[in-house]
Amino acid sequence: MKIIGHQKQLDFLNQSVRSKKLSHAYLFSGQEKLGKKTIALEWAGLINSQAFQEQNPDFIFITPQDKKIQIFQIRDLIWRLSLKPSALLYKIVIINDAHLMGVDAQHALLKTLEEPKGNSILILVTDHAEALFPTVRSRCETIKFYPVAKNEIVSYLNQQNVSDLETIVSLSRGRPGEAVEFALDPQKLEKRKKITQQLDQIAKSFLHQRFKYAKELSQQENLKETLEIWLDFLRNKLILQIQDSDENNLLTDSNQLKNKLNLLQKLYVLISSGNTNSKLALETLFINL
Repeated sequence: MKIIGHQKQLDFLNQSVRSKKLSHAYLFSGQEKLGKKTIALEWAGLINSQAFQEQNPDFIFITPQDKKIQIFQIRDLIWRLSLKPSALLYKIVIINDAHLMGVDAQHALLKTLEEPKGNSILILVTDHAEALFPTVRSRCETIKFYPVAKNEIVSYLNQQNVSDLETIVSLSRGRPGEAVEFALDPQKLEKRKKITQQLDQIAKSFLHQRFKYAKELSQQENLKETLEIWLDFLRNKLILQIQDSDENNLLTDSNQLKNKLNLLQKLYVLISSGNTNSKLALETLFINL
Protein backbone atom coordinates (compact mmCIF):
# COMPACT_ATOMS: atom_id res chain seq x y z
CA MET A 1 0.00 0.00 0.00
CA LYS A 2 1.19 3.50 -0.80
CA ILE A 3 2.18 5.57 2.22
CA ILE A 4 -0.06 8.63 2.53
CA GLY A 5 1.25 11.53 4.63
CA HIS A 6 3.56 11.31 7.68
CA GLN A 7 6.44 12.97 5.81
CA LYS A 8 8.06 14.34 8.99
CA GLN A 9 8.15 10.87 10.58
CA LEU A 10 9.44 9.28 7.36
CA ASP A 11 12.21 11.88 7.02
CA PHE A 12 13.35 11.20 10.59
CA LEU A 13 13.32 7.42 10.16
CA ASN A 14 15.09 7.50 6.81
CA GLN A 15 17.73 9.89 8.12
CA SER A 16 18.36 7.48 11.00
CA VAL A 17 19.18 4.78 8.43
CA ARG A 18 21.43 7.04 6.37
CA SER A 19 23.35 8.25 9.41
CA LYS A 20 23.42 4.72 10.90
CA LYS A 21 22.03 6.07 14.17
CA LEU A 22 19.45 3.41 14.89
CA SER A 23 17.89 2.64 18.26
CA HIS A 24 17.38 -0.97 19.30
CA ALA A 25 13.63 -0.44 19.82
CA TYR A 26 10.92 1.88 18.49
CA LEU A 27 7.33 2.52 19.50
CA PHE A 28 5.08 3.56 16.59
CA SER A 29 2.14 5.14 18.39
CA GLY A 30 -1.10 6.70 17.17
CA GLN A 31 -4.76 5.93 16.53
CA GLU A 32 -5.72 3.01 14.31
CA LYS A 33 -5.56 3.01 10.50
CA LEU A 34 -3.08 5.85 10.20
CA GLY A 35 -0.59 3.68 8.32
CA LYS A 36 1.79 2.81 11.18
CA LYS A 37 2.12 -0.86 10.23
CA THR A 38 2.64 -0.01 6.56
CA ILE A 39 5.44 2.39 7.45
CA ALA A 40 7.01 -0.16 9.83
CA LEU A 41 7.11 -2.77 7.06
CA GLU A 42 8.53 -0.34 4.50
CA TRP A 43 11.14 1.00 6.89
CA ALA A 44 12.23 -2.49 7.95
CA GLY A 45 12.89 -3.22 4.29
CA LEU A 46 14.88 -0.01 3.91
CA ILE A 47 17.09 -0.82 6.89
CA ASN A 48 18.08 -4.18 5.39
CA SER A 49 17.93 -3.06 1.73
CA GLN A 50 15.43 -5.82 1.09
CA ALA A 51 11.64 -5.92 1.18
CA PHE A 52 10.14 -7.33 4.37
CA GLN A 53 9.31 -11.02 3.89
CA GLU A 54 7.94 -13.12 6.71
CA GLN A 55 9.57 -16.27 5.31
CA ASN A 56 12.98 -14.61 5.77
CA PRO A 57 14.25 -15.62 9.26
CA ASP A 58 15.77 -12.18 9.74
CA PHE A 59 12.31 -10.58 9.53
CA ILE A 60 9.88 -11.43 12.34
CA PHE A 61 6.25 -10.26 12.31
CA ILE A 62 4.14 -10.89 15.41
CA THR A 63 0.39 -10.34 15.43
CA PRO A 64 -2.24 -11.28 18.05
CA GLN A 65 -3.57 -14.82 18.24
CA ASP A 66 -7.07 -15.19 19.72
CA LYS A 67 -7.17 -11.40 20.18
CA LYS A 68 -4.03 -11.38 22.32
CA ILE A 69 -0.27 -11.54 21.90
CA GLN A 70 0.52 -14.70 23.81
CA ILE A 71 3.42 -15.34 26.13
CA PHE A 72 4.63 -18.24 23.95
CA GLN A 73 4.94 -15.84 21.00
CA ILE A 74 7.28 -13.61 22.99
CA ARG A 75 9.29 -16.57 24.26
CA ASP A 76 9.70 -17.81 20.69
CA LEU A 77 10.77 -14.31 19.67
CA ILE A 78 13.42 -14.19 22.40
CA TRP A 79 14.83 -17.52 21.18
CA ARG A 80 14.90 -16.34 17.56
CA LEU A 81 16.69 -13.15 18.58
CA SER A 82 19.38 -15.23 20.27
CA LEU A 83 20.40 -16.47 16.81
CA LYS A 84 22.65 -14.41 14.59
CA PRO A 85 21.16 -12.84 11.45
CA SER A 86 21.30 -15.47 8.74
CA ALA A 87 21.85 -13.22 5.75
CA LEU A 88 20.90 -9.60 6.44
CA LEU A 89 22.52 -6.93 8.57
CA TYR A 90 19.76 -6.78 11.17
CA LYS A 91 17.11 -9.00 12.63
CA ILE A 92 14.00 -6.82 12.57
CA VAL A 93 10.91 -7.55 14.65
CA ILE A 94 7.53 -5.90 14.17
CA ILE A 95 5.02 -6.48 16.96
CA ASN A 96 1.68 -5.34 15.60
CA ASP A 97 -1.05 -4.32 18.07
CA ALA A 98 1.57 -4.40 20.81
CA HIS A 99 -0.99 -3.13 23.33
CA LEU A 100 -2.58 -6.59 23.19
CA MET A 101 0.38 -8.11 25.04
CA GLY A 102 -0.69 -9.38 28.43
CA VAL A 103 1.20 -8.78 31.65
CA ASP A 104 3.34 -11.93 31.29
CA ALA A 105 4.18 -11.15 27.67
CA GLN A 106 5.23 -7.60 28.51
CA HIS A 107 7.38 -8.79 31.40
CA ALA A 108 9.06 -11.32 29.11
CA LEU A 109 9.70 -8.69 26.44
CA LEU A 110 11.05 -6.18 28.94
CA LYS A 111 14.26 -8.12 29.55
CA THR A 112 14.96 -8.15 25.80
CA LEU A 113 14.35 -4.40 25.64
CA GLU A 114 16.70 -3.87 28.58
CA GLU A 115 19.42 -6.16 27.15
CA PRO A 116 19.08 -6.11 23.34
CA LYS A 117 20.59 -9.04 21.46
CA GLY A 118 23.23 -8.22 18.83
CA ASN A 119 22.05 -6.58 15.61
CA SER A 120 18.34 -6.53 16.26
CA ILE A 121 15.69 -3.84 16.01
CA LEU A 122 12.22 -4.11 17.54
CA ILE A 123 9.30 -2.02 16.29
CA LEU A 124 6.21 -2.02 18.51
CA VAL A 125 3.11 -0.78 16.66
CA THR A 126 0.20 0.30 18.83
CA ASP A 127 -3.08 2.21 18.85
CA HIS A 128 -3.04 2.39 22.65
CA ALA A 129 0.44 3.11 23.99
CA GLU A 130 -1.01 3.71 27.45
CA ALA A 131 -1.76 -0.02 27.72
CA LEU A 132 1.96 -0.80 27.70
CA PHE A 133 4.07 -0.74 30.85
CA PRO A 134 5.85 2.62 31.38
CA THR A 135 9.06 0.60 31.55
CA VAL A 136 8.35 -0.86 28.09
CA ARG A 137 7.61 2.57 26.62
CA SER A 138 10.66 4.17 28.21
CA ARG A 139 12.99 1.66 26.55
CA CYS A 140 11.70 2.47 23.07
CA GLU A 141 12.20 5.54 20.93
CA THR A 142 8.66 6.78 20.41
CA ILE A 143 7.52 7.91 16.97
CA LYS A 144 4.06 9.49 17.19
CA PHE A 145 1.70 9.45 14.22
CA TYR A 146 -1.18 11.86 13.76
CA PRO A 147 -4.18 12.14 11.41
CA VAL A 148 -3.14 13.03 7.88
CA ALA A 149 -4.10 16.37 6.30
CA LYS A 150 -7.32 16.25 4.28
CA ASN A 151 -5.63 17.46 1.08
CA GLU A 152 -3.15 14.55 1.13
CA ILE A 153 -5.95 11.99 1.35
CA VAL A 154 -7.96 13.82 -1.32
CA SER A 155 -4.92 13.86 -3.62
CA TYR A 156 -4.43 10.10 -3.26
CA LEU A 157 -8.12 9.26 -3.76
CA ASN A 158 -8.33 11.51 -6.83
CA GLN A 159 -5.58 9.42 -8.42
CA GLN A 160 -7.71 6.32 -7.82
CA ASN A 161 -10.81 7.87 -9.45
CA VAL A 162 -12.86 7.32 -6.30
CA SER A 163 -16.53 8.28 -6.22
CA ASP A 164 -18.25 9.79 -3.16
CA LEU A 165 -14.89 11.32 -2.30
CA GLU A 166 -16.10 14.01 0.11
CA THR A 167 -18.03 11.48 2.21
CA ILE A 168 -15.04 9.15 2.39
CA VAL A 169 -12.67 11.93 3.41
CA SER A 170 -15.09 13.18 6.06
CA LEU A 171 -15.73 9.76 7.59
CA SER A 172 -12.08 8.67 7.53
CA ARG A 173 -11.07 11.63 9.74
CA GLY A 174 -7.46 11.77 8.61
CA ARG A 175 -6.91 8.02 8.66
CA PRO A 176 -5.55 6.86 5.28
CA GLY A 177 -6.23 3.18 6.02
CA GLU A 178 -9.87 3.91 6.70
CA ALA A 179 -10.18 6.03 3.55
CA VAL A 180 -8.68 3.29 1.40
CA GLU A 181 -10.99 0.66 2.91
CA PHE A 182 -14.02 2.82 2.15
CA ALA A 183 -12.80 3.36 -1.42
CA LEU A 184 -12.25 -0.37 -1.99
CA ASP A 185 -15.42 -1.51 -0.26
CA PRO A 186 -18.53 0.62 -1.01
CA GLN A 187 -20.60 -1.72 1.17
CA LYS A 188 -18.54 -0.75 4.20
CA LEU A 189 -19.19 2.90 3.40
CA GLU A 190 -22.94 2.29 3.16
CA LYS A 191 -22.87 0.34 6.44
CA ARG A 192 -21.08 3.26 8.08
CA LYS A 193 -23.74 5.69 6.83
CA LYS A 194 -26.54 3.44 8.07
CA ILE A 195 -25.07 3.06 11.57
CA THR A 196 -24.55 6.82 11.78
CA GLN A 197 -28.17 7.46 10.81
CA GLN A 198 -29.35 5.06 13.53
CA LEU A 199 -27.99 7.34 16.24
CA ASP A 200 -30.14 10.22 14.97
CA GLN A 201 -33.16 7.92 14.77
CA ILE A 202 -32.70 6.79 18.39
CA ALA A 203 -32.42 10.39 19.58
CA LYS A 204 -35.78 11.17 17.94
CA SER A 205 -37.59 8.05 19.18
CA PHE A 206 -39.81 7.48 22.24
CA LEU A 207 -38.28 6.14 25.44
CA HIS A 208 -39.69 2.61 25.12
CA GLN A 209 -38.24 2.40 21.61
CA ARG A 210 -34.84 3.43 22.93
CA PHE A 211 -34.92 0.65 25.54
CA LYS A 212 -35.85 -1.86 22.86
CA TYR A 213 -32.95 -0.76 20.69
CA ALA A 214 -30.57 -0.92 23.67
CA LYS A 215 -31.52 -4.56 24.22
CA GLU A 216 -31.06 -5.43 20.54
CA LEU A 217 -27.74 -3.62 20.23
CA SER A 218 -26.30 -5.13 23.43
CA GLN A 219 -26.66 -8.58 21.86
CA GLN A 220 -24.81 -7.71 18.65
CA GLU A 221 -21.24 -8.87 18.10
CA ASN A 222 -20.29 -5.61 16.41
CA LEU A 223 -21.30 -3.40 19.36
CA LYS A 224 -17.79 -1.98 19.79
CA GLU A 225 -17.59 -1.10 16.10
CA THR A 226 -20.98 0.65 16.28
CA LEU A 227 -19.86 2.73 19.26
CA GLU A 228 -16.65 3.70 17.45
CA ILE A 229 -18.68 4.92 14.48
CA TRP A 230 -20.98 6.92 16.75
CA LEU A 231 -17.96 8.50 18.46
CA ASP A 232 -16.57 9.57 15.10
CA PHE A 233 -19.95 10.97 14.08
CA LEU A 234 -20.36 13.05 17.25
CA ARG A 235 -16.80 14.35 17.08
CA ASN A 236 -17.32 15.49 13.49
CA LYS A 237 -20.67 17.02 14.40
CA LEU A 238 -19.07 18.96 17.26
CA ILE A 239 -16.33 20.29 15.00
CA LEU A 240 -18.85 21.42 12.38
CA GLN A 241 -21.05 22.97 15.06
CA ILE A 242 -18.14 25.02 16.40
CA GLN A 243 -17.23 26.14 12.90
CA ASP A 244 -20.77 27.05 11.81
CA SER A 245 -22.58 28.25 14.93
CA ASP A 246 -23.04 31.91 15.78
CA GLU A 247 -21.72 33.15 19.13
CA ASN A 248 -25.15 33.22 20.78
CA ASN A 249 -25.86 29.51 20.27
CA LEU A 250 -22.31 28.15 20.31
CA LEU A 251 -21.83 27.73 24.07
CA THR A 252 -25.14 25.96 24.75
CA ASP A 253 -25.15 23.75 21.64
CA SER A 254 -21.52 22.69 21.89
CA ASN A 255 -21.75 21.94 25.62
CA GLN A 256 -24.77 19.69 25.06
CA LEU A 257 -22.93 17.80 22.35
CA LYS A 258 -19.77 17.55 24.47
CA ASN A 259 -21.78 15.99 27.29
CA LYS A 260 -23.20 13.36 24.93
CA LEU A 261 -19.75 12.70 23.50
CA ASN A 262 -18.20 12.31 26.97
CA LEU A 263 -20.96 9.91 28.02
CA LEU A 264 -20.49 7.83 24.88
CA GLN A 265 -16.71 7.79 25.39
CA LYS A 266 -17.10 6.48 28.96
CA LEU A 267 -19.56 3.85 27.74
CA TYR A 268 -17.12 2.75 25.02
CA VAL A 269 -14.29 2.31 27.52
CA LEU A 270 -16.49 0.31 29.92
CA ILE A 271 -17.86 -2.00 27.23
CA SER A 272 -14.39 -2.48 25.70
CA SER A 273 -13.04 -3.57 29.07
CA GLY A 274 -15.95 -5.98 29.61
CA ASN A 275 -16.58 -4.50 33.06
CA THR A 276 -20.18 -3.41 32.62
CA ASN A 277 -23.65 -4.60 31.69
CA SER A 278 -23.91 -3.49 28.06
CA LYS A 279 -27.71 -3.27 28.05
CA LEU A 280 -27.90 -1.05 31.15
CA ALA A 281 -25.05 1.14 29.90
CA LEU A 282 -26.75 1.64 26.54
CA GLU A 283 -30.06 2.49 28.26
CA THR A 284 -28.26 5.20 30.24
CA LEU A 285 -26.77 6.57 27.04
CA PHE A 286 -30.04 6.56 25.11
CA ILE A 287 -31.94 8.30 27.92
CA ASN A 288 -29.48 11.19 27.65
CA LEU A 289 -29.42 11.53 23.86
